[in-house]
Amino acid sequence: MKIHNAMWPGLVGKGDDEGQEPAISLEQMLDLTAAAEVDGQKFDGIDYFLFLPHTNPEASDDELRSIADMIQGKGFSVGSLVAPIWPGTIGDSAMGDKEQTDKFLSAVKMACRVAGIFNEHGVRKYGAIRIDSAEFGLEKWAEDPKGNTTKIANTFREAAKIAADHGERLACEGEICWAGMHSWKDMLDLLEEVAMPEALGFQADLAHTYLYLMGYNAPEHALLQDGYGQDEFYAKYEEMTDKLRPWTIDFHVAQNDGEVHGAGSHDKTGKHCRADDPNGKLDIVKCSGYWLKDAENRGIKHICWDGCMFPNSVLEDVGTWNTILDTMIQVRDAHCATV
Repeated sequence: MKIHNAMWPGLVGKGDDEGQEPAISLEQMLDLTAAAEVDGQKFDGIDYFLFLPHTNPEASDDELRSIADMIQGKGFSVGSLVAPIWPGTIGDSAMGDKEQTDKFLSAVKMACRVAGIFNEHGVRKYGAIRIDSAEFGLEKWAEDPKGNTTKIANTFREAAKIAADHGERLACEGEICWAGMHSWKDMLDLLEEVAMPEALGFQADLAHTYLYLMGYNAPEHALLQDGYGQDEFYAKYEEMTDKLRPWTIDFHVAQNDGEVHGAGSHDKTGKHCRADDPNGKLDIVKCSGYWLKDAENRGIKHICWDGCMFPNSVLEDVGTWNTILDTMIQVRDAHCATV
């Protein structure tokens, strides 16, 4: 099982708006990742956000091959890719009108094209393409939950057909901010309605799914309440992971302190914490095991760290990445084959 770092912490919640920190370039994120080392072990690869300023998803074949050369030159492979599906990028809402859903599907096609170029280059040999509903917040979805979930499912089904035609699989990000995917129950209902497990599955993130457990944006689906004990936690954690694990084809190691967090336009999402954060709610290694049972049977060949919306001062500290890498090695050694 390979160990990857994500590139999007250099982008998400950052930018030119007032109060935002500047984005960290792709090359700097690669260099920070390459500098980490624990007992001779380094990161094997990266997961990659297909949007500016790291990448123009409409870049030419030659430009994309040049990026692949740079990544490979740093000693990395590429795993999962994040499609540019959101309003304001290439795509738009998966539960919108035809113009919006056509944009969503166009963005998935672009991601599949990039994946194909990376695959042909040789820098990428495994991984999924990550999507979500591209409908931020629940207000519009809540006007007709059943009907809007069906709209999302219909769009996802068409997107899954596109991915399958390109030899790719889509992984739906489980996060409380995405309409129709904002609780473990809504996510499961959506996956089952799409009903294309060979082409579309679930991307589990330890930080985000902790908030699933607590029912942050769907109290009716909460499995735990504040003040829970450890025995109760693991019983309910197993209940949730048993339902979503069969769909899980992509996995993010992360930590969460039970709070939500936002920066810029990216608001009210799972608050990722440092791997050794004293306020972290999760035993990262133990909790990862619930998701990684029989992982390779589901085609998972790598695990990825997600430290989305860390301050730049944290991202630029080599000690941050050594601690994260050490945690990732512990997860791999406890639950995954090392071949």
